[in-house]
Amino acid sequence: MTRRRKLVLALVIVVALLVAAVVAAGAWYRPMLLTGTGYAAHNACAIHFLTDRDDPESDLPPNPLVPLLRTEIDDSEGWARSSVLGVAFAQQAWASEYGCAVGDGRAEGSEYTSLVRPPDDGPEGVRLPRATDVPAEVGAALDQAAGYDGTRGLVAVHRGEILDEWYADGFGPDTRQLGWSMAKSVAATLLGRAQVEFPDADLDPASTDLRPEWTDERSEISLDDLMRMTSGLEWDEEYDLGTPITQMLFREPDMAAFADGQPLAHEPGIHRQYSSGTTNIVCDLLHERTGLGPEMADELLFDPIGMRSAVLEADASGGSVCSSYLWATPRDWARFGQFTLDDGEVDGRRLLPEGWMDYVTTVVPAGGEPEPYGAQWWLNDAGDGSSLRLPGMPADAYWASGHDGQYVVVVPSADLVVVRTGFSPGGSISGLGMEGLVADLTRAVG
Repeated sequence: MTRRRKLVLALVIVVALLVAAVVAAGAWYRPMLLTGTGYAAHNACAIHFLTDRDDPESDLPPNPLVPLLRTEIDDSEGWARSSVLGVAFAQQAWASEYGCAVGDGRAEGSEYTSLVRPPDDGPEGVRLPRATDVPAEVGAALDQAAGYDGTRGLVAVHRGEILDEWYADGFGPDTRQLGWSMAKSVAATLLGRAQVEFPDADLDPASTDLRPEWTDERSEISLDDLMRMTSGLEWDEEYDLGTPITQMLFREPDMAAFADGQPLAHEPGIHRQYSSGTTNIVCDLLHERTGLGPEMADELLFDPIGMRSAVLEADASGGSVCSSYLWATPRDWARFGQFTLDDGEVDGRRLLPEGWMDYVTTVVPAGGEPEPYGAQWWLNDAGDGSSLRLPGMPADAYWASGHDGQYVVVVPSADLVVVRTGFSPGGSISGLGMEGLVADLTRAVG
């Protein structure tokens, strides 16, 4: 063999090895890369079609994959597609009246129509008029809280009236914002609403044998266990590429089915593991037992209390993503908080069962994650004489909490609701100034 042929052969071998290495690396990292492109596709679709913004890249988390992502949007067909360098691991999100669904097509039973909720002749719901007598300290407190990195919206409500509100540039009172896991507290409210509207639907929190496929020890999981994050189902809520939470949100066409397919890691009822999957199982049960589809949240909650901006997104199967995908304006988030503060009454009509808010804001002891947690609501006081989680806030405060710094804090003793929306990866309720803001507002209105 001549020297030239040897060089050609060596070059061919090197190229073959490089190709094999690339293929192997692609296969190894494929799940992680697909969750990344799924995240970007859903993010771009939702921001473009659900809000008046056109800067989806500003809502992508810090991650080495982000500079490699390429995204395109088609207004005529209503979709967004993201890929790595425009050529690989593409994921597509489809817009409909129920938000954006990642997959091969729109949410089952939906179509591409306007995502702007039209005015209707339904009840006005929870009214939030502007207060006329506002303590001077309120504006100063909001201005200080607005200085925390990533804050986009703040609303303070006292005795059912808006004391003050603040919005970052590019945002306003009519801009929908993603609440992430604040949707879980809405899911708890949907369960209460369904008990009122469907009294024969077998939605007792103590009920078990919830899923026909749970023929093993999972049959002992109660609805209350799901609500309190003590189902015992194996889960990892870390927002890393390829974890169960990102797999569910950005790759699975039926999120509830993915969640209820997880094995048991603990005996039901004894170990608390925060899990978005269990919340989606709750809403899947609601779909099944009420007969309502993705319009469920509109009919049970948003329309009756006047959350006209709210859109609870559905996955490709048509199931509501109650764990994570609720968009609403800060004012409508405040309207939701006021509804719970009013114990589920609107214009003298009881929309939640008597004692429902006491149920969801009561801690049941469990091992695992130690923070005081009720039934899809975070609490300041565990009720066992231990110290408060946030000493600067009243003991009876409870809140909905979402990824990247979303909060609806309710303080019954001060007749106060405080909303914070933003994009603050890694931020906490105390680190983003909410503890201080609530403390300042409590003093100002006291």
